[in-house]
Amino acid sequence: MRRLLRDGVPRAARTAPAVLAALLVLGLLAACSGGGAPGSGQRLSIATGGTGGVYFVYGGGIAEQISQNLEGFEASAESTSASVDNMTLIGNEDSDIAFSLADTASDAVEGRESFEEPVPARALAQLYDNYTQVVALEGSGIQSIEDLRGKRVSLGSPNSGTEVIALRILEAAGINPDSDIERQPLSVEDSVAAIRDGTIDAFFWSGGLPTSSVTDLATSDPVVLIPTAEYTGALREQYGEAYKEATIPAGTYEGFDEEVPTIAVPNLLVVNESMDEETAYGVTKLLFDRKAELERVHPEARNLDVGRAQEVAPLELHPGAQRYFDEAG
Repeated sequence: MRRLLRDGVPRAARTAPAVLAALLVLGLLAACSGGGAPGSGQRLSIATGGTGGVYFVYGGGIAEQISQNLEGFEASAESTSASVDNMTLIGNEDSDIAFSLADTASDAVEGRESFEEPVPARALAQLYDNYTQVVALEGSGIQSIEDLRGKRVSLGSPNSGTEVIALRILEAAGINPDSDIERQPLSVEDSVAAIRDGTIDAFFWSGGLPTSSVTDLATSDPVVLIPTAEYTGALREQYGEAYKEATIPAGTYEGFDEEVPTIAVPNLLVVNESMDEETAYGVTKLLFDRKAELERVHPEARNLDVGRAQEVAPLELHPGAQRYFDEAG
């Protein structure tokens, strides 16, 4: 059994009390719904992201399905700073399963950038794409990345995938994040609060569509999304092929009637290579067996596809996941 405690306290205890209460309710509901025997199964910890993002919601859905349908296991989703933090947790075996952007996962397995040594990680599946969303208020005068110069800008939580791609986009645009902007390290939910109260001018967010925090902002405040697709080539050339051009569809958020060209990065579900084959097989199979239930948790689960799920380069599939995909054809 992996180390899910630190100093005797679950890492999830860092989560806000309201979120912990919600997770407790989720666990109680799972305990009453059949499936594995509550309290007697092996515990699996799922590292997700901030409570206002897709990772946390999606991860909570996966945890619930594991607890209800994977015999002998109980799972819980924990709030983290997301990708960089998550890959470190996987490397230390402080979490069993984690969400990560493919660019951060690539850095981790190669031991570069934020990672001093290679992380022994394997992928269970590619899940969906994260879209780079650079948000500003209408009337701010911000229409492009270059317009961020001299502004107060949140680049995402420290050790998050959002921070990684924000820094790389600014670099490609010739903007020094330490001297050309007033840099803030805020989660998406804190960024929304800050832009509402006027303490920042814009924020970066890398997440699925729609992201609940951005949805809430767009329903109450007129906002704009800044295009980033023009920097795709520069990022691919310097950091690899995890980056691709994409569009945020019209209608994704209230008030948006045109597509916004941006950069997308695939999301991977990752584990340590030491996870036993049967567990990896069972979790991977469950993703597809319970896809309908996961779609009800978050619409990004609609993008689960057996063919695309195997596209996890530069990571390798875990042997248990590979066995599932071989059987699925």
